[in-house]
Amino acid sequence: MVLYTSIVIKTLTIDKAGRVVIPKPLRKALHLDPGDSLTLDSSENEIVLRPVREKAHMHKERGIWVFRSGEPLKGFSIPDFIDKIRDERSRDILG
Repeated sequence: MVLYTSIVIKTLTIDKAGRVVIPKPLRKALHLDPGDSLTLDSSENEIVLRPVREKAHMHKERGIWVFRSGEPLKGFSIPDFIDKIRDERSRDILG
């Protein structure tokens, strides 16, 4: 479940170069950093900006961070990785 914080911005001003500054609390809430891309949609009297997000990202599922790429990771085997971690733990515990 994703919770979104509502941030109310009353007025933004367009400067002479046509730029608008997105207020810091909103940038922080949306995890926007310098260099991030936004898509712009407009219809009638409305402008909508949306952050461009990569397909592959981390998110929490039942309290655990999960990486989803949408594609199998090439050259990476989960069972082999688990065996490697178990072997390392065994060596650490047994000396």
